[in-house]
Amino acid sequence: MINAHTYRNPIPTVDIIIQCPGSGIVLIKRKNEPHGWALPGGFVDYGESLEEAAVREAREETGLKVVLIRQFHTYSDPARDHRQHTISTVFIARSEGIPRAADDALDLGIFFENTLPTPLVFDHPQILRDYFERRY
Repeated sequence: MINAHTYRNPIPTVDIIIQCPGSGIVLIKRKNEPHGWALPGGFVDYGESLEEAAVREAREETGLKVVLIRQFHTYSDPARDHRQHTISTVFIARSEGIPRAADDALDLGIFFENTLPTPLVFDHPQILRDYFERRY
């Protein structure tokens, strides 16, 4: 009898900080659990690069075609998402145009550091603190 091992690995995700003219950033109000405000983002599909996933998720949730500026940081705390262990690579992107909530987004808005909505879900409060402290 062969003793088969089952391995559980973290799930790769992406989040996108979309910079708008005037220094605001796009946040979405989530349609699904956990409810609250979040950066646009989601799961990386099989066969897809992180960069492709970031561009796709931004388009699906905001209707915006983004240009990725740079990879910001990767967040890997096993408790960052209570549903399962995820690892998120965060990208900074820019876009022009008018965002529109779609797909998993119930609503969206453009926010500034001093006007962030609540509640922010996942570890997005920490991601946004890091972003604003570094002033990208």
